[in-house]
Amino acid sequence: MRNTSLNKVHELAQKDSRVVFIGSDLGVGTLKAMKAEMPERFFMEGVAEQNVIGMAAGMAMDGLIPYVNTIAPFITRRCYEQVAVDVCVHNLPVRLIANGGGVVYAPLGPTHLAIEDFAIMRALPNMAVVAVSDAEEMKRLMDASLDWKGPIYIRLAKGGDPVISQPTDDFKIGKAILRREPGRVLMVSTGATTERCLKAADILAEAGITAGVLHMHTVKPLDCEALKALVPGRDLLVTVEEHLLAGGLGSAILECLVDCGVTLPKVKRLGLPDSFTKEYGSQDSMFETYGLKAEQIATTVRTALA
Repeated sequence: MRNTSLNKVHELAQKDSRVVFIGSDLGVGTLKAMKAEMPERFFMEGVAEQNVIGMAAGMAMDGLIPYVNTIAPFITRRCYEQVAVDVCVHNLPVRLIANGGGVVYAPLGPTHLAIEDFAIMRALPNMAVVAVSDAEEMKRLMDASLDWKGPIYIRLAKGGDPVISQPTDDFKIGKAILRREPGRVLMVSTGATTERCLKAADILAEAGITAGVLHMHTVKPLDCEALKALVPGRDLLVTVEEHLLAGGLGSAILECLVDCGVTLPKVKRLGLPDSFTKEYGSQDSMFETYGLKAEQIATTVRTALA
């Protein structure tokens, strides 16, 4: 997914002279072809994320569209003030591409986990927050990002994720995609959890439980219209995210439904608890720890319906 997004930056730069790339402490081979072809639009900085965000904001004020890339916790919490004041206050078209969202960097421990990024990024006025499900959907997002008016936070998954999106998807930032029609249950997911929810829906179908999957690739602006259309009439609404329960997708969905006056069915939110992890494992092992694997999601649904 990361390679796809960066290759698309190069492709967009070939089409649009406003596009520039700024990296922070990335490998020497990053976007090597773009660096050779258009060195005046390729910038590789050191461990200086606050400075990088200021650079991007200045370029955007001059009419450019900067795509900034580094590891997720460093492009969010380390430079939060610069993102807020330099970028969001002025509603600038800066794109923040965040490597290793969620628990992807589980081998490196809590310093490298981006488990609160949805919460802090969506709290910023003007900021869009997106987490697509696979590399093919990333291509559609990158195309759509070019002309988006304000800043965008783009969370990347692990890479090598199974392709579950469809070429016929009408991908739009802020517009959810219904992956499976709901029955008694509607699961709403984002990023890498959508693939797990589809598997969970298959498991539940074998047990005679009809469960739909709404892929909410855009956490902000949230597609409230889809929720208002699909939630009423369900026995159970389940939100699933690779993020703290505080402030993430589930929180955003409940805020939307309550604000819109929708009568809520039984609700179950799945995500990470309010604590820093003490584990050093893999993304899959973390998913198992937090009950986010497909079999565990299906078990949670069955228990909630019992």
